Formats: sequence, structure tokens, C-alpha cells
Amino acid sequence: MVAPVDPADPAGAAADAPPDVARPGGWAAHRWKWLLCAPALTVLILAASGPLLIVVVYSFLTPGTLGGVTWEFSTDAWFRVFFRRDIFDPDVVTWNTSHLAIFWRSISLSLQTTLLCAILGFPTAWFIATRPPHTRTIWLFLITIPFWTNLLIRTFAIQEMIRNNGTINTLLQGLGLIDGPIQMMFTDFAVLVGMAYVFLPLMVLPLYAAMDKMDFRLVEAGYDLYASRLMVLWHVILPQVKPGFIAGSILVFIPAIGAYVTPRVLGGGRTMMLGNLIALQFGQGRNWPLGAALAMLMLIVVVGALIFYLRTVGRNDGERRV
Repeated sequence: MVAPVDPADPAGAAADAPPDVARPGGWAAHRWKWLLCAPALTVLILAASGPLLIVVVYSFLTPGTLGGVTWEFSTDAWFRVFFRRDIFDPDVVTWNTSHLAIFWRSISLSLQTTLLCAILGFPTAWFIATRPPHTRTIWLFLITIPFWTNLLIRTFAIQEMIRNNGTINTLLQGLGLIDGPIQMMFTDFAVLVGMAYVFLPLMVLPLYAAMDKMDFRLVEAGYDLYASRLMVLWHVILPQVKPGFIAGSILVFIPAIGAYVTPRVLGGGRTMMLGNLIALQFGQGRNWPLGAALAMLMLIVVVGALIFYLRTVGRNDGERRV
């Protein structure tokens, strides 16, 4: 039998109560939290961690004769990511220049896309952030309209503009600026333009979110102290919107480095990127272990970008607290 509790002695009441009641956030509370999280954790394990584990395992197996894998341990797939053996003399090993060229093209085009989106996205986000509050929603609505259309449709729209007899070449020839069409299709330039168009909203939205929280009185103070426009931009505006730049860069860089549709349509077979190379190994190449190793390599690059983002944001938060 539980002894009566003195209302004037709350400490005694807590001491006589059961452990789950005496400790806020005890096992009962934690149990309900885990039960509520169970569906999401199950989805993450089955839909994310499970397939990822399969890819890791496949990268250390032997390719099957007609695709698939043979359950024999091998590191040949990882070896072939960076190196290749001579056809006539297997002991002669050289760098796999084809893969290295594709790696470099993927990283280079992804960085160029991120830079181009930042250059175009900053003035766009600034324009929206400086509009009257009741019109900003309309401008943001217009920015998100491209997401309503399928990625393949948007890519074909860019193709229609830059092909030899497309809109741009027809207009330039009509104005007499060029004699013949400019070859833009199936080049790095075409892939860059296509990816910048596709991923530009992913840069504009984080920049706008950062500018919306910016204290515009600091900009006015800079002008009052006779700072030039460039100095105000460099010393006042950019430091405040830096988190938006970083978040937008991650949102653009990560999907750009694994892009498949845009390089396939606008680049053709001449401008292959990492996503196309992975698809080729799982399809026509019938070398699933090599495709899995390439996919893991891309994942390592993405995780490195995310770690850079987290460390940079953490450092910025620490500077703000100081």
C-alpha cells in the first residue's frame, strides 16, 4: 500500500512515484517516441539502407556472364574504376583515362552549373526579396512553375532552342549575325545550359530565404557611411546571405553530378557524365559490380559535399553566437 503523500512535501511524492512517472522523459516516454518513429525508420531501412547495402555488396562481387553478379568475392570492379589492363598483356596496367575523363567532366560541369546558378540566382532572389511583401508570393510562385513540368519535357525544350535549326540559330541567322548554324548540341555547353536551367530554382529559393531574414538596415547604414555599392555588396550583403549560397550550392551540385537525362539528351554519346556511365554498366555493359563501384564513388563525392556543408554551417553558427 502506498503511503499518503503530504501536499507540502513534493519531494516525497516524487520519491514514492514509479520510475517512469518520477523521471520526465523516462522509459515510457522514450518507448512511445520509438513507436512513433518506427514506421519512418522501417521505410529508411528498407528503402534506403537496404538498397545501399546491396550496391556495396555487389561492388565486391564478380560480374555474371549475361549481367547480374556471380557470388564470388572480387575487388576487380574497384580496380577497373581507376585502372585497366592491356588486352594482350594483362600484367600491363595503365590509368583508365576514359573513366578519369568522365569523372573530371562530371565534377567540372557540376561546379560550373553551381556557379552559373549562383550568378543568375542571386539577382533573381534579390529582386524577389526587395518587392513589396504582398507580391513576393506571386514571384515565388512563378519560380516554382518549371517544377510542374516533367524533367524530360524541359530538357527537350532546351534542345529545341539550341539545336542547329532551333530558335537561337534561326534568330541569329535572320538578323544576319551568322552565316551558318552554331553547333551547340552534343557539347559540354549544351549540358551546362540544360542543367543550369533545370536546377536554377534550387539556388533561387535558399538565397531568397536568406535574404528574407536579412537586416536591410545594415545596407542603409553602409550607404550612410559612404560605402560604395561594391563594398556594401561584399562586406554587408554577401556575409548575411552566405548560408543561402552554401545551401543552394549543395542542392544544385548533388543532383548535377548524378544527372542522367540532361547529359543523355543534350550531350548524346559525346558528353557522358557519371550517371550515364553507371547506367551503361548496368545496361549494355552488363557489368553490375563496376556499375555498383562507380555508384559508390559518386556517393562518396556527395557525402563529402554534405560534410563540407555541415561543417561550414556549424562554423557560421558558432561565429554568430560569438
